[in-house]
Amino acid sequence: MIQELFKYYLENQDELVKQYNGKYIIITADGVKGAYDSLKEGYDTALNTFGKGNFMLQLCTEGDGAYSQRFFTSRVAF
Repeated sequence: MIQELFKYYLENQDELVKQYNGKYIIITADGVKGAYDSLKEGYDTALNTFGKGNFMLQLCTEGDGAYSQRFFTSRVAF
């Protein structure tokens, strides 16, 4: 389920950013169900409303900074 919700976010990211930039959005199978200023508020609301495993909480921003990490190192040791 989470893969489908994340795919929805990626496919609609530009439009979602126009509406919810900088907010934490709750995404369910039915689309966006709320936007919150804080992660805690969004999570508490989503958990109490939809239950575990039935939602995705995503920081809505431009680019991939809110859902990817990059690691740089000068040396790799095995």
